Amino acid sequence: MLKYSPLDAEHRALDARMTPFGGWDMPLQYAGGTLSEHLACRHDAVVFDVSHLGTVRVEGAHAFDILQKSLTNDLNKIAPGRAQYTHLLDPTNASVLDDIIVWWIADQVFDVMPNASNTDDVIAAIGGVDTTSTRAVLAVQGPNARTKVATFFPEAAAVGKFKVAQCSWNGIACTVAGTGYTGEQGIEIAIPNAHAASLWQALLQAGVQPSGLGARDTLRLEAGLPLHGHELGHGITTLQANLEWVVSWTKGDFIGRAALTQEKQDGVARVLRGIATEGRRPPRAECNVVANGKVIGVVTSGNYSPILEHGIALALIEPSYKVGDVVAIDVRGSELPGRIVELPFVAKK
Repeated sequence: MLKYSPLDAEHRALDARMTPFGGWDMPLQYAGGTLSEHLACRHDAVVFDVSHLGTVRVEGAHAFDILQKSLTNDLNKIAPGRAQYTHLLDPTNASVLDDIIVWWIADQVFDVMPNASNTDDVIAAIGGVDTTSTRAVLAVQGPNARTKVATFFPEAAAVGKFKVAQCSWNGIACTVAGTGYTGEQGIEIAIPNAHAASLWQALLQAGVQPSGLGARDTLRLEAGLPLHGHELGHGITTLQANLEWVVSWTKGDFIGRAALTQEKQDGVARVLRGIATEGRRPPRAECNVVANGKVIGVVTSGNYSPILEHGIALALIEPSYKVGDVVAIDVRGSELPGRIVELPFVAKK
């Protein structure tokens, strides 16, 4: 059975087009459409309902050690009041079971933020309490996001990139993090369910445009950000996804370290690359990537880039192919010419 966001009625009041995602019924787009929402995020400010993401509270004297021994990144690099991107690996083959943001709330208090459908697996690995059903999470993203939030919630607007703070809005306790999934500036606000609609309305009144998961996907693709189930997941390791920077080789043991170490020694069989294609025709996931008459890999995500005005794709390909190499993507028997490019496709200052 589908789960519903605390903001479900707000979305339906705006005639949002709803779609199942990760076991939740979530807005894909609103009346203006995905393209309008995408451009609004790049040029102004939008709000996404991301309440479908999990929240697992891990706290107590052993919380730090549990996370440190479970996840790939090193919590010693940060401190209370900061956030960190990290991975949870399969102990046998180092596949990425989930990619996670950790919000370090206080000395012995952490909110671990899994992907929607992976919350149970994360709890099985690290323990903790699932608090997803108690709160909504609103992601306000775009170059004007903080300016618009500051008109009614300045404390939240002041939370910097990858910082975390406990803030109060109209006497309501919220947790705010300087995180997002668009490549733009912005914040994510966790607020108790009973007050989520009021915050949503305040954002809209401040001129922030509602945006759905369709635009969130095209934005993260332009930013070169991985999506679990596409660039990460069963059979795909952190090294294959070109994300070794989230692995601390100096902190000691963690789940999946032995398998990942072996892969590092042997060398990866494939690696994630960005491909820019010619024209407006979008490449699609699961299309083969070809070069010199042979298949060299497969597209994991592909779409049309509203900013670049041509197709873009993330693909797992043979590691011998580098930036600048000419390739093609087989789209239903027709080759779409392309070239391997640096990521992100759209870089922001």
